[in-house]
Amino acid sequence: MPPLRLPLRVLATLLLALAAAGACLALHTPLPWMIGPLLAVSLASIAGAPTASYTPLRNAGQWAIGMALGLYFTPQMVGLVAGLWWAIVLAIVWALGLGWLFAQGLQALHVKRMPHVPARSMRATTYFSGAIGGASEMTLLAERAGARTDLVAAAHSLRLVLVTVAIPFAMQWSGLHGLELHAAGPREVRWGGLALLVLATGVGGVAMRLAGRTNPWFIGPLLVSMGFAMAGQPLSAVPAWLSNAAQLVIAVSLGVRFSREFLHTAPRWLATVALGTLGMIVLCAGFAWLLAWGTGLHPATLILGTSPGGIAEMAITAKVLQLGVPVVTAFQVCRLVAVLLIVGPMYGRLYGAGKKPQ
Repeated sequence: MPPLRLPLRVLATLLLALAAAGACLALHTPLPWMIGPLLAVSLASIAGAPTASYTPLRNAGQWAIGMALGLYFTPQMVGLVAGLWWAIVLAIVWALGLGWLFAQGLQALHVKRMPHVPARSMRATTYFSGAIGGASEMTLLAERAGARTDLVAAAHSLRLVLVTVAIPFAMQWSGLHGLELHAAGPREVRWGGLALLVLATGVGGVAMRLAGRTNPWFIGPLLVSMGFAMAGQPLSAVPAWLSNAAQLVIAVSLGVRFSREFLHTAPRWLATVALGTLGMIVLCAGFAWLLAWGTGLHPATLILGTSPGGIAEMAITAKVLQLGVPVVTAFQVCRLVAVLLIVGPMYGRLYGAGKKPQ
């Protein structure tokens, strides 16, 4: 491969994403810096265009978003989130149960349609495809269990795109935005403070990477930035252009997961995942309304906190639409950690060695 080929593909993909973001800005769509690039790059990838993402850019995007979100965790907001521990626990239980039910549906619908897939492999495939967790982490766990990793990765990629597109549009059409009731952290960019914040959060990302933690370039900067905010020393706001650029490169990294072969990979499987995802969005919205009744928070905030989407995507939605960033981030982070710790052992208990696949 010529040395300039990949850089040129990355540059062309970024220019396509930038043009799509500009179009969405002109059309006043929600999350223009994420949804426009995500849809444009996904469609181009499926059409066979040579799209490409550069991993260090994606990591930098996660770093910037984690740094920006952490600044919302003022002492006042930390007190609010701490008082919601019981709701977070309920949300974790809900996510585990809903993911298992989705997996049961996938198993019932597809086990006879895919007789070429061994029974145990099929069970692992449906189980980890249904789990509400990170795509890369669920795919890795599925591989260890002998699943069809292509189907698992496709299921999570499609679910993430559908949630990332559907929920912000629904929020904008319903007029649910600008509902923050508490201070949203620093608003002034102080370049000296920003430089120190970038340095400190970068150290946090490196530490998480060396420790082998999941999403190190998001979680590490998030925790360090939270530490400054909770101590009453937020240092600086994050410039809007940096947050927008971060959204764009994260969207590109999601869009390039798709390929021309994607739609030919068990189309009925993908159709079932799409319908199931839409069903989960509706069910999670209903669950969020119940939590809102019990907590007194606005339902829109809890819809984002309990939705079957990714941490960065839902937290970005909350940030742009001003819908309770700390609450959404806390719900999503705690759920991801719990799912990563529980889903694997839960599969072993339910369908481990010596147990007949159901």
